[in-house]
Amino acid sequence: MAANVKSFLADAGYGEQELDANSALMELDKGLRSGKLGEQCEAVVRFPRLFQKYPFPILINSAFLKLADVFRVGNNFLRLCVLKVTQQSEKHLEKILNVDEFVKRVFSVIHSNDPVARAITLRMLGSMASIIPERKNAHHSIRQSLDSHDNVEVEAAIFAAANFSAQSKDFAAGICNKISEMIQGLATPVDLKLKLIPILQHMHHDASLASSSRQLLQQLVTSYPSTKMVIVTLHTFTLLAASSLVDIPKQIQLLLQYLKNDPRKAVKRLAIQDLKLLANKTPHTWSRENIQALCESALHTPYDSLKLGMLSVLSTLSGTIAIKQYFSSAPGTAATTARSFDLVKLAQECCYHNNRGIAAHGVKILTNISASCQEKDLLPLEQDAVFGLEALLVLSSQDESPGAQATLKITLTCMVKLVKCRPHLSQSVVESLLTQLHSAQDAARILMCHCLAAIAMQLPVLADGMLGDLMDLYKLIGRSATDKKQELLVSLATVIFVSSQKVLSSEVKTVIKQQLENASNGWTAYRIARQASRMGNHDMARELYQSLLTQVASEHFYFWLNSLKEFSHAEQCLTGLQEDNYSSALSCIAEALKSYHKGIASLTAASTPLNPLSFQCGFVKLRIDLLQAFSQLICTCNSLKTSPPPAIATTIAMTSGNDLQRCGRISNQARMKHSMEEFRNLATRYGDLYQSSFDADSATLRNVELQQQSCLLISHAIEALILDPESVSFQEYSSNGTAHVESEYERRMMSVFNHVLEEVESLNRKYAPVSYLASKTCLSNAVIALLKVPLSFQRYFFQKLQSTSIKLALSPSPRNPAEPIAVQNNQQLALKVEGVVQHGSKPGLFRKIQSVCLNVSSVLQNKSGQDYKIPIDNMTNEMEQRVEPHNDYFSTQFLLNFVILGTHNITVESSVIDSNGIVWKTGPKTTIFVKSLEDPYSQQVRLQQQQGQPPSQQQQQRTAYSRF
Repeated sequence: MAANVKSFLADAGYGEQELDANSALMELDKGLRSGKLGEQCEAVVRFPRLFQKYPFPILINSAFLKLADVFRVGNNFLRLCVLKVTQQSEKHLEKILNVDEFVKRVFSVIHSNDPVARAITLRMLGSMASIIPERKNAHHSIRQSLDSHDNVEVEAAIFAAANFSAQSKDFAAGICNKISEMIQGLATPVDLKLKLIPILQHMHHDASLASSSRQLLQQLVTSYPSTKMVIVTLHTFTLLAASSLVDIPKQIQLLLQYLKNDPRKAVKRLAIQDLKLLANKTPHTWSRENIQALCESALHTPYDSLKLGMLSVLSTLSGTIAIKQYFSSAPGTAATTARSFDLVKLAQECCYHNNRGIAAHGVKILTNISASCQEKDLLPLEQDAVFGLEALLVLSSQDESPGAQATLKITLTCMVKLVKCRPHLSQSVVESLLTQLHSAQDAARILMCHCLAAIAMQLPVLADGMLGDLMDLYKLIGRSATDKKQELLVSLATVIFVSSQKVLSSEVKTVIKQQLENASNGWTAYRIARQASRMGNHDMARELYQSLLTQVASEHFYFWLNSLKEFSHAEQCLTGLQEDNYSSALSCIAEALKSYHKGIASLTAASTPLNPLSFQCGFVKLRIDLLQAFSQLICTCNSLKTSPPPAIATTIAMTSGNDLQRCGRISNQARMKHSMEEFRNLATRYGDLYQSSFDADSATLRNVELQQQSCLLISHAIEALILDPESVSFQEYSSNGTAHVESEYERRMMSVFNHVLEEVESLNRKYAPVSYLASKTCLSNAVIALLKVPLSFQRYFFQKLQSTSIKLALSPSPRNPAEPIAVQNNQQLALKVEGVVQHGSKPGLFRKIQSVCLNVSSVLQNKSGQDYKIPIDNMTNEMEQRVEPHNDYFSTQFLLNFVILGTHNITVESSVIDSNGIVWKTGPKTTIFVKSLEDPYSQQVRLQQQQGQPPSQQQQQRTAYSRF
């Protein structure tokens, strides 16, 4: 674990103090002004890192102007360096404020006598096309350079023409004829024509332009039948169709025609590649005839490489809407069975092919057909798919080559998909996996364990009888400390935890711990402990965390592991709960709370400024409050038993008209009502935690949602049994079934929810009003049933796979954060809010940002003037705007009024909206202070009025003129 010390120290902020933006820019500027070429080049190539670190317009504008100066006066090598920096920093170009000045400095080099300098300038202009799409001088220079006699300059002009055509409709329309003449001209060399043709893929701005480009490409395909020309022209044809959308069916037919009739393998390969592109982009445009033609070509081709490509296209289509169109019977024809279709025959023929790739695509097609087509005669197809998968599993699990591993991944993915859609096939699939585990290679075993765990998480198919096989295999793993063995230990342990859903036997624990002592390092033990926490095996997790405490390199890691140990111990205390034994339940909860309080103290100590562990702290604090609320509810229910309501409580309730009187003294103290409100408050807080977890995986979010639902369930039960049994509705809480259950934890929680709801509903219907004893028993048993399900600590608690943050910059902003900005009360403040969306290594893994919602509010801190009666609208500012980030940057402005004199606190809070329209409260929240001052003239008039002097004639005249 010592290997992680460096990253931890970086996270903790220990290390070299970083320069602020201005200092960093000055440092690079010093390098640019150096007389040594090497230092100048080094300064230039460090600019992308600067842009990444400080991505706001004010710095980027200054930096690009400095680079433009270097481009203007430097040599060609420096210009090339500036060009590369511009191309790397393309998404920052739109933040340049002085675009005219930047272009002017760059464009001056186009008049150089050096063709290489002109070529670099053209490439520079092409790289900037997104911010200067309609610059006529740039358009003219590109057209002029296309006629140059220097090949380097012509190639640069082609690059620039392609970029400008993609951005500018006018340029594309103007250059189209020029490109056409050059391609058809006899004087143009063939290699130049091959470079010119791809420009036509950008001629999709309107229908007429796309149509004329398509006609030209059609002429080229027939006029120049050489292999290279046909390949380039066909590919350009496909890209143009994919962008213009209207000609995709024609293009599919054209490609299928070349695939069938052209004898050249290179052309066939290109046709297959383009068909794959269209299958991914627009599967709905594929007709039944298109798929049939592709099937016939695949059935008749003698070449395995081409068959593999065609099957790849068909397997892509089989997972989309196109497969349903293929199997739907044509009008006027008799319905045919699925087995009689050519696609099915092809897939069945390929399932046992000696080429692994072809066999993999064959079983993938059969799996997709079985999963998507709900027909009665699919039973033979399902069996074919299972047999094919088992054969491929045996073949690919014995080989460690990359090709075999890729085939195995496809096979296992198909197995998971098939079992999910056809649960009755799960037993045979799992048995074949377990049988093959013993003879497979280590790399294959790891993947097979992942597959077993994925299946077992969806369906409880790993019976206790299978646990023996898994334990035997665990003992057989060699004692070597290779990475594969370590990974296999973790994967096998995960499957064992999933298969023994409730409590691990002491024998299983002993085997796992013994194997870890013999063959593992600390990191492997931690990963296994993490999986145990995730699967609810807290006893095992606690022992492993305890053993790791002395093996870590820093106190932050120590506190993190100690907190995990305490949380596991706390959850382990709750496993001994029993129904109807409430005093024991209270002592178990008290013991768990003691460990949780120790754990939260350690967790707080483990946090650092760069890694504040906010989700973990929020989740654990909510768990503590939930346990306290459960404990309080059981105490309240117990007090109902020791101090029951009087015999005449029902009569008193009917006389007074207050139903709560039925519960006697307890309701008077409002303890039940307070308990219900507490659970509703907890549900709200769980909802807030959910909304703030934008980067969490779906399993973690589902876990938070289940905790929220358990709070709502108890509050509903209290209301239904005690507080308001007559008006409560059971409709909104009715079960929606367990069709989408993704884990054993969710399955068990949903089972408890349904059971509690049924109990509450039956009590409510049978006994109206419900007796206090039945209410007490039902509520206490509901709490115990919820706590008996071991809590699952999901992935996001330990690991953050997606990282998204927003950085805001406000202007005007004071030099000192505590210093207020001065504004006169008769003026409005224009507040500009700029922001940058920053991502980790896997942007958009779980969800993507569609737009950013900015909320600006102002609060009066203290008044400095007289307390005039002012309309309430002028006292506060509440505004909200939604902006869509472009290249991870956004900006907007707000106009704020500060009529009341004094200091105002302005808060700008950002939240994000994902592609599904869900709002996530990610933050950040930024605050600035504004001091509203009285304007000088009003102040002078007020002072004169206080002294009893009427304003002079000159002042009155100035007042009249001041309106204008």
